[in-house]
Amino acid sequence: MLGQIELGQSTPTINVLWKIAKALNVPFSTLIAEERVTSTRVLNAANAKILTSRDGSFSSRALFPYDKPRTTEFYELRLAGGAVEVAEPHPPGTVENLVVASGSLGIGTGDQIYELGIGDAIQFKADVPHTYSNPGKDEAVVYLVMTYAEQLG
Repeated sequence: MLGQIELGQSTPTINVLWKIAKALNVPFSTLIAEERVTSTRVLNAANAKILTSRDGSFSSRALFPYDKPRTTEFYELRLAGGAVEVAEPHPPGTVENLVVASGSLGIGTGDQIYELGIGDAIQFKADVPHTYSNPGKDEAVVYLVMTYAEQLG
């Protein structure tokens, strides 16, 4: 698969990118980094890189410039009705904070599932396998702040 990606013959899924980042022990954003920016920058939605699951039911859009490794990242997540996305563990000490902007969301960590509605927020240790699920019929829109424990750079 890596050879196909290198040759431009395949586009990696979100899960493949997470696994590569984990194997390299780097933040996910490092793998999709763009030019370095040192001043104010508008991130137009029309030009955003949106990473999508293989079946198209889950997408992630970074809401920060990929200018350098960082300890905090901000994402918009979209999950289709009835969909489930399994996330690999992030580096040790990583914490996710999410807030539901629309729809409903289930967060599974260990053997516990937390059900969230519009406006609800959750914080959890993301250095273990976890799942995002949408028990509703409508798309869920969620904002995620990911904080890494280790200093980067």
